[in-house]
Amino acid sequence: MRSLKPITIFGESILPGENKTINVEMARLHTTTKLNIPIIVRRSKLEGPVVLFSAGIHGDEINGIEIVRQLISKKINKPKRGTIICIPIINMYGFVNRSREFPDGRDLNRSFPGSKKGSLASRFAFHILNEVMPEVHYAIDFHAGGASRFNAPQIRLAENDAELKQLADVFNAPFTLYSKNIAGSFRNSSTKMKVKMLLFEGGKSLDINKEVANEGINGVKRVLAYLDMLDPKHTVEIPENKTIYIEKSNWVRAKCSGMLHDYNTIGTFVKKGTVLATITDPFGKFERKIKAPNDGYVINSNQSPIVYEGDAIFHLSTSLVTEKNKATSHPEAQIVSFIEPK
Repeated sequence: MRSLKPITIFGESILPGENKTINVEMARLHTTTKLNIPIIVRRSKLEGPVVLFSAGIHGDEINGIEIVRQLISKKINKPKRGTIICIPIINMYGFVNRSREFPDGRDLNRSFPGSKKGSLASRFAFHILNEVMPEVHYAIDFHAGGASRFNAPQIRLAENDAELKQLADVFNAPFTLYSKNIAGSFRNSSTKMKVKMLLFEGGKSLDINKEVANEGINGVKRVLAYLDMLDPKHTVEIPENKTIYIEKSNWVRAKCSGMLHDYNTIGTFVKKGTVLATITDPFGKFERKIKAPNDGYVINSNQSPIVYEGDAIFHLSTSLVTEKNKATSHPEAQIVSFIEPK
């Protein structure tokens, strides 16, 4: 059990049973206009863990922002016990500019642990890590696919962490991917501070997808119920299927440039040879099929209407193995590995 002491975030003290929105101003726009980052804190009078739900670390990943917004608007962030902190938009600069990066061109999610006197992105990373994360025990950071790539709803976590594995099982997204912590990332720095963080991916940039948002919200409710923090007025949906664990996968790349016609296989299991899409020229001279090179799940698809030769267009699981490394043809036993496209 956690003690019923005040918690302090950016110099603001929040007592048990108190609700507070902390408006953080780290730097102004070049017009001298203030740009506040709201941090919404709700505390129960009963002791319990501190949980963070964050999004918008990439300013154009709006689907994650929508999930955290709904957690607040539906009062899912009102804890039965403990404390829930919501930061719907960490990179407010990117959100205002509909951009992934900070105005200095840096990726905030490669700027951690940051520096108090470094670049703008580095300063943000430093303050988030030092002013918020020391109070946090569990966290879920919400993301979406970039560059028109649509991610099937999925949880990412590092291997060999039994408690994180249990939380991922409870969240029960359609897919769970084993993914190494990347140097400079929010997740990597939080892990070093002993914060148990899951990373949610779903949808694509500059887009809101209702189904993906629902997956995120329902997963959060399951995790809060597991931690005995969910207000009893909220119901919990338990999916019939268990999450499919992913450990190895490959990107299918375009063999020519042209117009991409996606056959909407995202999130489904396909057999080797299944036509995933076609690429055509604009003048009706050719049409080339893109076929699955192996059996597997399509966990990411490029939804750009125009692609160039070599572009990553489908992320497909590559092996069907059980957790005991025994080959199997049962798709739900699949454990596949995540590789970022380059």
